[in-house]
Amino acid sequence: MVGTVQKSKQNLSTQIGYYISLFGAALILLWIGIFKFTLTEAAAIKPLVENHFLTFFVYNIMSVQVVSNLIGVIEIIIALLLIFSAKFAFLKRYAGIGMIVTFLVTLSYLFTTPGMWKVVDGVPVTDFFILKDLMLLGFGLMIVQTKNNE
Repeated sequence: MVGTVQKSKQNLSTQIGYYISLFGAALILLWIGIFKFTLTEAAAIKPLVENHFLTFFVYNIMSVQVVSNLIGVIEIIIALLLIFSAKFAFLKRYAGIGMIVTFLVTLSYLFTTPGMWKVVDGVPVTDFFILKDLMLLGFGLMIVQTKNNE
């Protein structure tokens, strides 16, 4: 009986942690996705996008704002997939794949964008906003592996 109570507390704790992570990731993606529709964010991501080996060409095809809007739409779709996966478990895999691709690309900006790293008081630092993507990448990898009925 004691083992059953302990196991049920662990399961509840794991479920609460999972849903906090799920809705937290969805909130971050939704918020940042909406912000991509602003002129400020479109200008801010331009150096990242134009210096990346996968996306350097997009400004030859579309305007700065259209590229930002497109990225915003992708982020919003992934956020919605996360939210709806709470009810429709089969969506987890799609949300996870979207997160993995998105956050692998955004983390790679750390290595493709000139001037991303500086040394401050002997410590290498970067624009820390992008490091949140490391945790979100990990969560995407986790949810791709979860079973549909969890």
